[in-house]
Amino acid sequence: MIFLDAAATTPVRREVLEAMWPYLTGDFGNPSSRHSLGDSAARALADARKTVAAVLGCRPGEITFTSGGTEADNLAVKGIALARQAADPALNRVAISAVEHPAVEESARYLERFHGFTVDVVPVDGNGTVTPEALAAVLRDETALVSIMYANNEVGTVQPVAELAALAKGRGIPFHTDAVQAAGWLPLDVKALGVDALTISGHKLGAPKGNGVLFVRGRTRTEPLLHGGGQERGRRSGTENVAGAVALATALTLAHADRPALAARVTGLRDRFVAAVLDSVPGALLTGHPSERLPSVASFCFPGTSGESVLLELERQGVVCSSGSACAAGSDAPSPVLVALGIEAEVAQTAVRFSFDSSVTAADLEAAAAAVTAAVGSVRNLGLVAG
Repeated sequence: MIFLDAAATTPVRREVLEAMWPYLTGDFGNPSSRHSLGDSAARALADARKTVAAVLGCRPGEITFTSGGTEADNLAVKGIALARQAADPALNRVAISAVEHPAVEESARYLERFHGFTVDVVPVDGNGTVTPEALAAVLRDETALVSIMYANNEVGTVQPVAELAALAKGRGIPFHTDAVQAAGWLPLDVKALGVDALTISGHKLGAPKGNGVLFVRGRTRTEPLLHGGGQERGRRSGTENVAGAVALATALTLAHADRPALAARVTGLRDRFVAAVLDSVPGALLTGHPSERLPSVASFCFPGTSGESVLLELERQGVVCSSGSACAAGSDAPSPVLVALGIEAEVAQTAVRFSFDSSVTAADLEAAAAAVTAAVGSVRNLGLVAG
């Protein structure tokens, strides 16, 4: 099997399993307990926090461990916007891009439904890019928060986050970025990015599912979503997942150390794969920005096919990939991301996304490109189309 769905999840790295194993076995203590087992867990949690902070270039106290990227996005969007509204009721707007992950979009819509916010959606161009001009056009004195993802999970487009964050900062507006897909591939220094909040998910980096991180700049007020014992400096109550925090910190450190060389290697492989598919599949359409994109994502539409049929044929040939976001569970509607790029709905339903982890090889992608050519040809010959 050639696994090309790493944007959905990645296999757990052996080094990560070894690092977290003691906290699943002998060192099982609650980090809030005042005894030796609890102290050991608390030290491990503190070390994990310091490790993550070192990669992000922030203070350990600015790191909150969560159950994953979705919770971290919810805490950022709802927590910052509600805290700002509580301080000034006139702050009742949030700005998000048209291509956000559902965790951000649905959090903003929650604020709209239950807390009187207006959601301002920033359009993207045909490459999926948010331009500074497009963001500037929606900012208002009433804007409580801007949330624009670092890199798109479906088409791989990388946003000019530092420029967009500087624009928001000039208006005194906090800026959050969902960096779940960017982690391990793009720089994460929060000072260089200029962001006030940033989200990471461990299972995109070689850690198990169920752990994430939210960075929130120290002076940025955040209303907690979970109330209880006041863990995580009051931002996220509940007994901490010590093993998960250790796993995420280990995976992030490994990814950060490998990033420059890995990104360069995989970018070259990706470009050759894209060229092979475009050359051999008539009508194939690369989606997302042609160059300002994640090294790890190549996404296409294959007009005149059914994307789901292409996926099934690819899996039959030993290539595992996806039609887009794994988080849009059970939906057969065209991707809102692709529609936002201006792609017609019937073409958007032919989408197939290939996403790579650190282990991908030239041989993998050569075989995958040949399988794509055969799969699309087979589906077209059978007359299987979207809709």
